[in-house]
Amino acid sequence: MNERYTEMAGRLIVALDYPDADQASALLQQLEGIPCYMKVGMQLYYAAGPAFVRDLKTRGYKVFLDLKMHDIPNTVKGGAESITRLGVDMFNVHAAGGKDMMEAALQGVDKALQSDPSLSKPLVIAVTQLTSTGQEMLNREIGIPGTVKDAVIRYAKLTQAAGLDGVVASAQESGDIAAACGSEFVTVTPGIRPAGSDQGDQKRVLTPGNAIRNGSSYIVVGRPITMAEKPREAAEQIIKEMMGA
Repeated sequence: MNERYTEMAGRLIVALDYPDADQASALLQQLEGIPCYMKVGMQLYYAAGPAFVRDLKTRGYKVFLDLKMHDIPNTVKGGAESITRLGVDMFNVHAAGGKDMMEAALQGVDKALQSDPSLSKPLVIAVTQLTSTGQEMLNREIGIPGTVKDAVIRYAKLTQAAGLDGVVASAQESGDIAAACGSEFVTVTPGIRPAGSDQGDQKRVLTPGNAIRNGSSYIVVGRPITMAEKPREAAEQIIKEMMGA
């Protein structure tokens, strides 16, 4: 396992979008030894709870807890404190919750770290616009004028002003975010689809290689791995494409 492979595998986040821990654990067995991140989203977390997150950490995985908190600042502060106590490596909030809410999330992280110095500080990122959001939805349903890219950049700048580590956005916007917020500002990009795979319900997508070339810090891949006939081969092929980029 060379250094380049380890680096790129560490930038791959596998979305464990399963209804229960047993199905997720079956995939983990197939991917054993690949040093990637694991993403636990709402469906799995609500079914399996904190115990599954702790199990992932025991297995040596880095964990992105994808619960997209969006509430009043005090509630998000408490949620962030609890999440930090779980030992996750990354979690997210919605940038639409505003600067005060995002700052409250960091306060929750600090409170957890102060009470338990053995904990590590997680990356805290904010969702800009979901990759299922298209131009018409943004303007007519959500009520935000302008282009999707304009909305994403505005939220990215707000997130940076709040002191967070980065954002969740489409890989199509990674380069624009880096230009607006600097190359050290983290971009986590879902909506990744290897060439020839089904786009599904995603609107703003890129291939793994193009996402890395465009400046994505991490790419999130779900169905192209979890629903593949041979998940390990699918994951290895994605890492190979990332390395080539």
